Amino acid sequence: MTTLVANLLLIALIALSSLLLTPMYFFLFNLAFLDITYTSVTSPKLIYISVMAGCTMSHSECIIQYTFFVAFTSVEYFLLTVMSYDRYMAVCRPLHYHMVLNRRFCRIASLSIWLCGFIFSIPISVTTSQNVYCSSNVINHFFCDIAVLLELSCTSTASTQNIILFEGALFLTTCFLPTVVSYIFIINTVSKIKSLNGKHKAFSTCASHLTTVILFYSVIFTLYMMPRASLTQDQRKIISVLFSNVIPMLNPLVYSLRNKDIKKALKMVLRSSTLV
Repeated sequence: MTTLVANLLLIALIALSSLLLTPMYFFLFNLAFLDITYTSVTSPKLIYISVMAGCTMSHSECIIQYTFFVAFTSVEYFLLTVMSYDRYMAVCRPLHYHMVLNRRFCRIASLSIWLCGFIFSIPISVTTSQNVYCSSNVINHFFCDIAVLLELSCTSTASTQNIILFEGALFLTTCFLPTVVSYIFIINTVSKIKSLNGKHKAFSTCASHLTTVILFYSVIFTLYMMPRASLTQDQRKIISVLFSNVIPMLNPLVYSLRNKDIKKALKMVLRSSTLV
């Protein structure tokens, strides 16, 4: 409920305020919507199972849940990359910012991000759905995660693992590395600013996004890049909950607490609604 309310409020504020009509807040609007969908993929079913004292879901429900989970994870990869490019342009090339990141660019980028996210989820979902699960039907997890499904399969999972490796390498080169390079340029530009106040002001515009990036990639690397023996199953489940529920709840807070534009926009919206 906290995730839904916080992100819906952020979406409403960006939509209603004329102060937030910039590319940064356009992509933040997308991120807030993504956080809602993330939580909606896993939490409702988990709550239903807990309340109804049941513990089952069909094979098709499991595959659908995993498909959307992969899709939204892929969307976040691309979205955070575009947002890092936005911050690079704002800090390193401010005179070209509005010319390059115009309304047309934002719309095409947003559509491409969501489309690519779902396209990337199809190969893994198709190969996973074709596996036979004959050894056990018990998932020791809070939702249908790929690692757990592969462990239960009694048929070859080589094709699925190859797709995961290929897409992992693709995300590494097209998302993670460009994000790192963007922040290298940002840090280099900020270091050249002479005044301490100027440095703080320039880097503060990137602090929220950088926090979100660190949280996202830290969990991704911990869950899917580290050797499985380094973490117990219970530890993986806890980290998965952080990834699918806690981080989407924290994102609107991270972007709002120290953001003067959002605070100012909130005051203006509240003032105008009071006058009406």
